[in-house]
Order: sequence, then structure tokens, then C-alpha cells
Amino acid sequence: MEAKPPKSPAYRALLKAGPNLKPLQQVHAHIVTSGFHRSRSLLTKLITLACEAGSILYAHNLFLSVPHPDSFLFNSVINSSSKFGFPQYALSFYRSMFGFRMPPSSYTFTSVIKACADLSALKLGQGVHSHVFVCGCGSERFVQAALVSLYAKCGEFGVARKVFGEMPERTIVGWNSMISGYEQNGFPKEAIEVFKEMRESGVEPDSTGFVNVLAACSRLENDGLGCAVHDEVVRRGLEINVPLGTSLINMYARCGDVRKAQEVFECMDERNVITWTAMILGYAMNGYGSQAMELFGEMRAHGPRPNTVTFVAVLTACAHAGLVKEGRQAYASMRQEYGLVPGVEHRVCLVDMLGRSGLLDEAYQFIKELSPEEAAPPLWTAMLGACKMHKNTDLGVTVAEHLLEVEPENPGHYVMLSNIYALAGRMDRVEKVVRTVLQLKNFVRTLLPEELQDRRSNPCSIHLEALRKFS
Repeated sequence: MEAKPPKSPAYRALLKAGPNLKPLQQVHAHIVTSGFHRSRSLLTKLITLACEAGSILYAHNLFLSVPHPDSFLFNSVINSSSKFGFPQYALSFYRSMFGFRMPPSSYTFTSVIKACADLSALKLGQGVHSHVFVCGCGSERFVQAALVSLYAKCGEFGVARKVFGEMPERTIVGWNSMISGYEQNGFPKEAIEVFKEMRESGVEPDSTGFVNVLAACSRLENDGLGCAVHDEVVRRGLEINVPLGTSLINMYARCGDVRKAQEVFECMDERNVITWTAMILGYAMNGYGSQAMELFGEMRAHGPRPNTVTFVAVLTACAHAGLVKEGRQAYASMRQEYGLVPGVEHRVCLVDMLGRSGLLDEAYQFIKELSPEEAAPPLWTAMLGACKMHKNTDLGVTVAEHLLEVEPENPGHYVMLSNIYALAGRMDRVEKVVRTVLQLKNFVRTLLPEELQDRRSNPCSIHLEALRKFS
């Protein structure tokens, strides 16, 4: 067997720098001063590593410095842009190929179609699909699998099924694309059916397939199938990596089996911020607020840096467990310790936490001190729910009327306002709200006054059938 020629010192320097921007720039400067800046292999490797480092602008400028890029360079930069999260640039480089009269290959199309799928750009993807046929790449299995993924992700399941059915060999990638497409578009039952169909056809699922079907099980809270999947993963000796382990944690937590979720979490050799957050949220969803905060403390001390999603899980745990002090501290630490800017979801969680604990005045004051942009309608909705929970009708009416000012066409606000009035025994106001909604929605049928009169005796089980049609 012929030995491969040794790599040049510049190439070895690039490999040593890896996907790290500053070392890459230093190596690039050395390449230029050494006179190797025209080396196509060095530039291709440099551009690929720049994309992996997340510096797409640097990679783009490097590409523009090449006077006559060849197909290998084009395919490398398109693949790297698509692979490392820059789908818009992948499509831009694809268009640039036309200007250089460079024919795309199946390798090109696979990356470009993935970029369209990542952007959910159906029409653009259909155009690329046409180009696939023109270039004679329609029977390439990797291109077909990418097309299945595109159409499934965009909810075009009929087309996805057609392309999938035309594949001479139904690869595991194609099966996984169909399963994930159904699951991500809110069709978990169909995802599970495709998974079973795959098994019946003799194709063994891989780790990605298990991740996809576990996500479907989580949506349906189907722990029976989820446990069976877990058992098969163990039986086959598959590594419980970060995606698979996190999916198992989510599935068990959604199905209420926190103990099993904890077992999976503890047996994982590697855990990233998503895994930690999933376990914290699993505790929060199932009423284990203290355990959630204990794990959060462990994460802060020994785990990865929390992100904004982590803090949603933490604040949710505090809200459901009444841990007001801990929740205040967590919210404050977002800016003070981690430099994270609280979003609407964090402010809603804080209002919900204060409201559930009966601190309505503090919650109301918190909202009032925000700017109009920060005090978004979801915060007022959470405030209104707290007023209803604690039967504070005076504040509830104030909050509801504010909501109607900012979102007059949201029927859910009218339902909540009606409930507040009913709790206060203000049936005259309830009747007025019902009529307002019926007029708002041009509802032909009107509630007769007699119907309202008959139900005055039970105001807490308020007669809102008409309103609920719009909520």
C-alpha cells in the first residue's frame, strides 16, 4: 500500500489551530508571508475551519480572495456553511457557482437542500429540486434523502412520501427524515407509525432514529413505547450520548417518571447545557422544585454555563414550588452573573411565581415599572390569571381592561374578564362582555337574556359556551 505524502508545515499548523479564530488568523498571516497564499488546499482547509469556528464573514472574505475557485472549493465552502449553521451563505455560494459556470454535483445538492430545509424555504427548495433533475442527480440516494428531509420538515408529507417511495434503497437517513418530519410538525402518531414501518421492513434504527421516536413518545406521553426503546438501546449496547440521553430524560419527565429520568441523567458520561436543563425542567414539571434548584446549584458549581432556556426551567420550578426567594435570586443572576438579558418568557415566569404566591401587588408593580415593549401582553395575561386564582376582582378588572386595550381582538381576554366579573357577582358586566364578543366575531346567533337569567344562580361555573368557541 502506497504511503500518503507528508503534510506541509503550514497544513499541520492549520490542523493544530483547529476551529479557533485567532490561531487560524495567525496561521493565515504566516501562510501569506511564506508565499503559500495561492495554495488551493491550504485555502480550502482554512475556509472550512473558519466556518466551523463560526466566523462566516472571515470565511466569505477568504473565498472572495480566490480568483478562480474550482468545484472542490465551492463544494467545501457550501458544505461547511450548511453544516455549521450558515444556510443563507450556503445558498449564496451555490448561486455564485452559476456565475463561474461551475456545474453542481450530487455533493453540492445534498448540502444546498439541507440549507433549504434548515430555513424551511420550501419554494427555494423546489427550485433546487428542479435543478437536481436538470443536472441528472435525481437518483442519487443522498440527494433523495435530503429532499425527503426538506419536504417532511416543510410539512409537505405527500411529496416527501413520493420521493421516499421512489428511492431504490430506503436508507436509514430517509427513514429518519420521515420520522423527524412528522414529529417536528406535530404529528407524533404518524412518526411512530413510520418508525414501526421501518422496523417491519427490516431496517434497524440508529441513535438518530431512537431520538426522533422518543420525541414523538414525549409528545404523546407514551412511556410504554419509550421504555421499550430504552430497553432496546441498552440491549444493543448503544452509547447513550448527549442527544439520546437528553431525549430519554425528556420522555420520562413528560411521562411523569422522574426517577427514571434521573437514572438516565446520572448514568451519562457526557452532559451538555441542554441535558442539564432538561433534567431541571423535568423536576419542575413534576412538582420537585427543591430538587430542581439543588440540581441548578450543582450545575452552577460543576456543570456547563446556564443559558436563557435553563433560567426558564429554573423560574418555572420556583413558580410551581413557591420558592419566591430563590426565584428572585435566579432572575437577578441572569444579568449580574451571566450577562444574559431576560426575555418575555423569563418575565412571565417571574410574574407567575409572584402571582401564585399571592404577591399580587409586587407582581403588578414589577410590570408597571417595565417599558411598554417589555410589558408584553403575556405578562398581563399571567397577572390576570393570578388575580383570578386569588379572587382579587378589583385588580383583575384593571388588568383585563388593559389587555383589552392592547389586544382588543383576542377573545381569550374577554373570557378571563367575564370570569373575573362572575367571581365578583357582576352578572350585568358578564352579559355586556358576552354581547361584545358576539359582535366582535359577527356571531349570528345571540344569547337570549333568558338564558343568561337562568344561570345567574351559579356565577362561578359561568355560561361561556359562546365565548369558548373563540378561545
